[in-house]
Amino acid sequence: MRPVYAGRIVRFWAVGYGLDAANAGVTLQRNAPDGNRLMLLPADLQPHLNGPTLVVTPLQESYREPLYALMQDPTLWEQHPDRYRYRRDRYEIFFDGAMASGGALIARRHDTGQVVAASRYYEWNPDAQEVAIGYTVIRKSHWGDGTNTELKHLMLNHAFTWANAVWFHVAADNYRSRRAVEKLGAENAFEGEKEMAGIAVPYVYYRIVRELWLAR
Repeated sequence: MRPVYAGRIVRFWAVGYGLDAANAGVTLQRNAPDGNRLMLLPADLQPHLNGPTLVVTPLQESYREPLYALMQDPTLWEQHPDRYRYRRDRYEIFFDGAMASGGALIARRHDTGQVVAASRYYEWNPDAQEVAIGYTVIRKSHWGDGTNTELKHLMLNHAFTWANAVWFHVAADNYRSRRAVEKLGAENAFEGEKEMAGIAVPYVYYRIVRELWLAR
């Protein structure tokens, strides 16, 4: 569905990416009496999104094995706080948590149908109209080919139809993920700790606000 402003189709271009609102799976509505004010839509944490190479849909039970085939590569987790997530027992905890979250997504290639990534919206705060994006994993063979950028642009464009800000929580020593988030334009809002398995892990909390994202 394309954005509508006073009965007319309106497009905006994603950051440095050449995606218009229709292709990015974004729906924006402008208040007809006041065309300068954006009306945020109800939060949708499990959308269906389409990009140039990816189709993004809600995670389903049928993806348990295809996603495990992607995630059982130990090198994916070398900089992650849970370095053993590739093990079957750790994976099952991860997948069950994703299914229960109500915000997990799977990304497949348009051309092959292969599962190449997974991610999640979480910690939606309706009062502040803020949400986090994370739990992202990209198939190793698709590192550096634009898959992560496309996925994050799709998710950010969609999120900013109903959120004022998006957060990324990244382990401080996960430098690969930190670089990827910083390339999106996220700013280091603060640093703190997050408890994982009873251990306090240093984290960096990045933030992108809607006005800056849409103005780029």
